[in-house]
Amino acid sequence: MASAQTGTGKTACFTLPLLQHICNSPKKSEKPAIRALVITPTRELAEQVGVSVRTYGRHMSLKSTVIYGGVNINLQKTRLRKGVDVLVCTPGRLLDHIRQQTVDLSKIDIFVLDEADRMLDMGFVHDIRKILTVMPENKSRQNLLFSATFSDEIKLLADRLLNQPEWIQDEKRNSAANMVEQKVYHVDKERKRELLSHRIGMLNWRQVLVFTRTKHGANRLADQLNKDGLKSKAIHSDKTQGARRRALEEFKLGKTRVLVATDIMARGLDIDQLPFVVNYDLPDVPEDYIHRIGRTGRAGKVGMAVSLVSGGEKKQLHNIERLLKREIPKEVLEGYEPDPNKKTKSFKREKGELDPSRKKKNDENQKKKKIMKKTKNWNPSKKSAPKRKF
Repeated sequence: MASAQTGTGKTACFTLPLLQHICNSPKKSEKPAIRALVITPTRELAEQVGVSVRTYGRHMSLKSTVIYGGVNINLQKTRLRKGVDVLVCTPGRLLDHIRQQTVDLSKIDIFVLDEADRMLDMGFVHDIRKILTVMPENKSRQNLLFSATFSDEIKLLADRLLNQPEWIQDEKRNSAANMVEQKVYHVDKERKRELLSHRIGMLNWRQVLVFTRTKHGANRLADQLNKDGLKSKAIHSDKTQGARRRALEEFKLGKTRVLVATDIMARGLDIDQLPFVVNYDLPDVPEDYIHRIGRTGRAGKVGMAVSLVSGGEKKQLHNIERLLKREIPKEVLEGYEPDPNKKTKSFKREKGELDPSRKKKNDENQKKKKIMKKTKNWNPSKKSAPKRKF
């Protein structure tokens, strides 16, 4: 298990030794077989890791491929049939291939979980357990877990999945990148967009990654910023893979000034010399704050992370500062002072949006399972409806 600050080169830390191990170790069989498996939580991160594998191994006689959902599975099957040494994937699409018996994981030497804390939370841990059942025994492969943050609960869970794991940590656990300047602006919720446009325009910010809490909020903010004359695009899980890829590429090339995203963009993505990250909404999970602001200040470059905090987000701010074990500098801009007489309300999640709390999500899943069990064998034709009294 390895923990390091965002932007310090964790991908290279597992990719380079992985490639060297495969080149120096004899194959277990003459048939092409997958020898290294890397699983990431998002499609964008899988693409990025795939590029790193191809770049670092371009002078080696190795084959690699990337598979994830949202695209044609038949093209992926074709590439897998030709044989690959290194497979980079997301868990959902990998399970699709396992069910269709189009992938063989029985010869895996190295298994990597990138952004391991997210991969082992209640949203992914069941998928990971299913994948482990079709892989070689724990003692016959090397398991590597990498992330910038590890909660105590996730660390305990990882200990159970691993075989006598070693813990490697380059900084204190759950620490933010040292090269990121952090600042909080206190402002009323209704004036956040106005303040954001003012900062981008007045300070001439040219490349800004903005995080919102919800997908609907990302769409709405991108539309509003476009009306303000700031070319913006939204990226989240409801967008098609093609739209997500185009939005990210245009942002990297500087064609889009503001990219408004949900936490799908908070993990592992490397945007070269990104100068500004803005938390339009604070995340409910404090560790997500570290990953968000870690999109800037990477590879020794200086970056700035700004958070727009309304009165209803004081609890989230307190939890973030407690995790960081430090206070974030705060400022109130003239003309954008919060109304002291205004009653603050805690954030209410929009209909259809998932609560990021791991425990709450699990409780809801358990309730659904109980309901399904009760109704599974119910047959309305065998049981007459109760008589109604008028």
